[in-house]
Amino acid sequence: MNDRLPPTRPAFQVRARHTPSTLTVYQAYPPGIGVPAAREGRFPSTWKRDRMTWIKPSFLWMMYRCGWGAKEGQETVLAVEISRAGFVWALRNACLSHYVPELHEDQQAWKRQLRQAPARVQWDPERDLRLDPLPYRSLQLGLAGEAATRYADEWIVGIEDVTALAGEIHAHVRAGEPERAAALLPEEPPYPLDEELLAHLRA
Repeated sequence: MNDRLPPTRPAFQVRARHTPSTLTVYQAYPPGIGVPAAREGRFPSTWKRDRMTWIKPSFLWMMYRCGWGAKEGQETVLAVEISRAGFVWALRNACLSHYVPELHEDQQAWKRQLRQAPARVQWDPERDLRLDPLPYRSLQLGLAGEAATRYADEWIVGIEDVTALAGEIHAHVRAGEPERAAALLPEEPPYPLDEELLAHLRA
């Protein structure tokens, strides 16, 4: 199936829809949060700032996570445009979500860093149009504490409800029309980052 993704990529690479000053990440929420967020361009008061929130630059990984918007509590799919400066701040202050001997002094040091870090990074297999895993990874970025507050109050440039787009792409996939589905996917070229910024985050 042609999903517009090449068969090989660097194992750990950030790919995202982006402009010179922003990039787009995806989240899915129940309509009570997602609809007003898209309407107002910011999260409503019911959005919990004291919980970790995960943002995903990959549209197809979000589709895997929310089941094309069919999973309970994830019926509204949002494209959240955030500042590049905010994204870089999160990466610079993030800790890997799991222990890697080559990157951490020991497990205790990693646990201390994880507790203190306002953001955490997880690399999961990227997905194709059938939501099957691909042999390279997609970044998931968890935001808590200061990072979650900055995300909600400072980094967001705009929020778009893309639930209908998700449904349209999924309909083409179900109908056996991969080319038509792929043509609707958001473009997610490699996102330019300094090598040192990801050095402490490669699993």
